[in-house]
Amino acid sequence: MRFRFHSSRLGNFVCALAAAPLLGIAAEDAGHQKRGGANLSAQEFDASAAERFAKLALACVHKEYPNKISHVLNSDADVAPPCKLTPAFCGCYDWHSSVHGHWLLVRLLRTFPDASFAKAARDALKESLTAENLKAEAAYLRGEGRASFERPYGLAWLLQLCAELREWEDPQAREMLAILKPLEDAAVERLRTWLPKLSHPVRIGEHDQTAFALGLILDYARGKNDEGLTKLAADSARKFFLGDTNCPLAYEPSGEDFLSPCLGEADVMRRVLSQEEFAKWLKDFLPQIPATHGEAATANWLPVTVSPDPSDPKLAHLDGLNLSCAWMLEGIASALPADDLRRHTLNAAADEHQRAGLAAVTGAHYEGGHWLGSFAVYLTTRRGIQK
Repeated sequence: MRFRFHSSRLGNFVCALAAAPLLGIAAEDAGHQKRGGANLSAQEFDASAAERFAKLALACVHKEYPNKISHVLNSDADVAPPCKLTPAFCGCYDWHSSVHGHWLLVRLLRTFPDASFAKAARDALKESLTAENLKAEAAYLRGEGRASFERPYGLAWLLQLCAELREWEDPQAREMLAILKPLEDAAVERLRTWLPKLSHPVRIGEHDQTAFALGLILDYARGKNDEGLTKLAADSARKFFLGDTNCPLAYEPSGEDFLSPCLGEADVMRRVLSQEEFAKWLKDFLPQIPATHGEAATANWLPVTVSPDPSDPKLAHLDGLNLSCAWMLEGIASALPADDLRRHTLNAAADEHQRAGLAAVTGAHYEGGHWLGSFAVYLTTRRGIQK
């Protein structure tokens, strides 16, 4: 699948977006929705669409409050604002959202290096990713009582940020990657210590899900040619999931999911099995997938979801679920043989979830605006399928 880059569609972009109120972004995005911008497909993802998602990240990466911190207090000395505790990733409501907000900016800069938002994105990254800030982040991660901090979701996204920088042939990217090394090393060490001790996978639709994190870790490790971490992650996926059958897809989603436990498992297993092995495993694991063409292929076997309240931090998760389902469905389909009838079914469902998911990325509510853009960019740039 190719992107169509149309520089002529670049809109005017204000470099002071980092300080722009989110209400202004919501109003502008409402205009995009009226023009059909929210219904873009991956083929239509261009600089104009990228600008919308860049705005969401630029509006939050240095917005410290509101902030939900996950912080163990060992003494009164540990009482401090987010900018003191984790100075690089203190915005975007919580640490992991800040990490993948920075990833979003790097991803868009790689994809559209000459876009009108490029300078603002580079400046924002330069402000956050300083040697002093990253040294403090590494010290925080290694601090007493923080063995489970952002494990595995936030740590996996941090590795994706490092992977994005490593693959980007750019002087600033090389500088940022070098500065990130202490934190990157601490995250890898934390995951290497944790995975061998994890006796059972966590099968939920939120941050603690094992399958999703393993997928990101595998992509990072392979891109870095880290054979040890690659083997550990792949072996863990096989240990946890190879014998699974009849995943209870009908029980999904739970009310606060932003990841599908069943699809997440299939999406990581397509990374570790051969095409023939995966096709057979998937038949036993998700027999619900219709293997047919025509109308039956678009049967409502995996309905899209609608958040009952996008202003609620937890209920807003359902808007992201459609986006993650779309990229997982595409990933699963990509690993099947070309003549496998399930490919058509999976891609049809992916299109439906993508339309619903992208329509929800408006920025109208900070509860979703601080993170949904990252999910939209991961999907529309096909990050998990092609680098």
